[in-house]
Amino acid sequence: MNNKAELVFIPTPGVGHLGSTVELAKLLVHRHQRISITVLIMKLPSDSKINTHLNSLSAGDRINFVHLPSDQLQGFDPKRFFSSFIEFHKPLVKEAVSKLVHSESASNDAPRLAGFVLDMFCTSMIDVADEFGVPSYIFFTSSAGFLGLMFHAQALYDEQNKHTMELKDSDSELEVPSLINPVPARVLPSVYLEKDWSMIVFEQARRFRRVKGIIENSFMELESYAIKSFSNGETKIPPVYPVGPILNLKGDSIDLGTGGSKTKAEITEWLDDQPPSSVVFLCFGSMGSFDEEQVKEIACALEQSGYRFLWSLRQPQPKGQFVAPSDYANLTDVLPEGFLDRTVGVGKVIGWAPQVSILAHKAIGGFVSHCGWNSTLESIWFEVPMATWPMYAEQQFNAFEMVIELGLAVEIKMDYRKEFSGENQMIVKSREIEKGIKKLMEDENERRTRVKEMSEKSRKTIMEGGSSFTSVGCFIDDVMSNLS
Repeated sequence: MNNKAELVFIPTPGVGHLGSTVELAKLLVHRHQRISITVLIMKLPSDSKINTHLNSLSAGDRINFVHLPSDQLQGFDPKRFFSSFIEFHKPLVKEAVSKLVHSESASNDAPRLAGFVLDMFCTSMIDVADEFGVPSYIFFTSSAGFLGLMFHAQALYDEQNKHTMELKDSDSELEVPSLINPVPARVLPSVYLEKDWSMIVFEQARRFRRVKGIIENSFMELESYAIKSFSNGETKIPPVYPVGPILNLKGDSIDLGTGGSKTKAEITEWLDDQPPSSVVFLCFGSMGSFDEEQVKEIACALEQSGYRFLWSLRQPQPKGQFVAPSDYANLTDVLPEGFLDRTVGVGKVIGWAPQVSILAHKAIGGFVSHCGWNSTLESIWFEVPMATWPMYAEQQFNAFEMVIELGLAVEIKMDYRKEFSGENQMIVKSREIEKGIKKLMEDENERRTRVKEMSEKSRKTIMEGGSSFTSVGCFIDDVMSNLS
């Protein structure tokens, strides 16, 4: 009997999701010789770098990329991304998988379709998997703590008619089964505080409950309380497989910036000249940017702190446009007068940043971050303590988890939020930023020790005998059981 398994992976568009999805695919085919994977690529009209990025991922044998047609997507409004964009692709996915199944059935030795692995935002594709009679799995690219919040908020609404939206602008706290500490309403993700968005994420959590398993990009040693909470009596949560950290450690070899980006070689050369652990690195993710007033406060804080710095400074997207920030053509337009002259030799301001290479460099002693989950895992992996400055999505929650729940980061501002509309009322003053940077860069502190210990655990967990290594094996066993 043929026992080769084919999995169909459907990542959300965007470099961040695609990188970790391909790394998971590579891990699975490496661990099991009889698994093949087809990755279906959905492309946003604004995403011109996707092919370059895919080429850089060097996926290897038994991983096949299929690009879904995107020529009908012109003028598409990405704000309706959750519903319309994914729904639009359902017939295209069905057609691509039909071709796959047809070609497999023509050969006795070809793999058999064993399941769909869906990005956390692609849950409506469960319907397509059902049509093919195969199970779905979710690849959850955020923390286990946040997965617990998703299930809990949806259960509160469906079973007790309590809505997280009622907590908006209050000093209330929310008890979440996946965390030891109650969560202040001010760090709940914006989607839970707005009616339209919250209905979408509640539906997302309902669909999570329908899948056969959830692959979680975290690890037991980091989030043991959260991971154990999923099997502590809360009903209807599928098996959770903590397989992290899944990291794309070679993914920044291409420049995803625009305009005057400093080359990777130039950045590395500058870092090579700095003493070990002396540089604070500021980087706010692929969508992170600030307006001019906030930029000047950051500049002032860096200058006053006296620490060496490497600052990835991006130009905000035009108001109302859903596109990634770009690099400044001229940094002097936005920085305080004379700043670059006064900090020459001490600091370097760049545009796009090859984040992995920078975090891996021995000169980096601290990371001021937007707290995206990939960045958080990278900072732990490379033993670089973080100062939290979240922007959007679930980043405020991640900041809370890192600072309060896990004691692995310091706070600059935990409840800062900047929506995709570009609107933000809050300005973080230079004194507050400087205080956070000084706390981050202290030579000897408990957090630095804890991050070092967690870094060692993050590397051991994926090695043979480690908890994530074992969890990957359990997931593979489940996939192969679909063929019997």
